[in-house]
Amino acid sequence: MASQNPAEEENSNRHWSLEDFEVGKPLGRGKFGRVFVAREVKMEILTSLRHTNILRLYGWFHDADRVLLILEYAHKAELYKELRKKDCLTEKQAATYILSLTKALAYCHEKHVIHRDIKPENLLLDHEIS
Repeated sequence: MASQNPAEEENSNRHWSLEDFEVGKPLGRGKFGRVFVAREVKMEILTSLRHTNILRLYGWFHDADRVLLILEYAHKAELYKELRKKDCLTEKQAATYILSLTKALAYCHEKHVIHRDIKPENLLLDHEIS
C-alpha cells in the first residue's frame, strides 16, 4: 500500500548511505548483525555553522507535513523584496552584498557544506539598503 504522506514517500525512495548519519553507541546484537544508535547528520552540521554572514540555526523539529527551523532573526527583508522596491543596486551596494555572500560561501565550503539554492529570495538582510 502506498503512503499518503509525501515526506514518508520521499524517505522510502531515498537512497541512504552511512555518510548521512552519525553512528553512536551500540544498542545490541542480533542474528544478522549489530545495532547502533544513529542520527541524521545534515541538521547537526547546519546547527554547527557559526559565521557573521550566515543566519544561525538554533534547532529544528517536524510534524507529518513540515520541517520547521528555529533561525536567528533577520531584521530586514529578503534581498529579493528590496530589489523589487529599488529596481537595482548601486555598484557599491552590489559589491557589499557580493563580498558578504562570498565570505559566507567560503566558510561553508571550508566546512564541506554547499547551499544548493542561492537566490535573492533566500538572502536575508540585517540592514536597510540605502
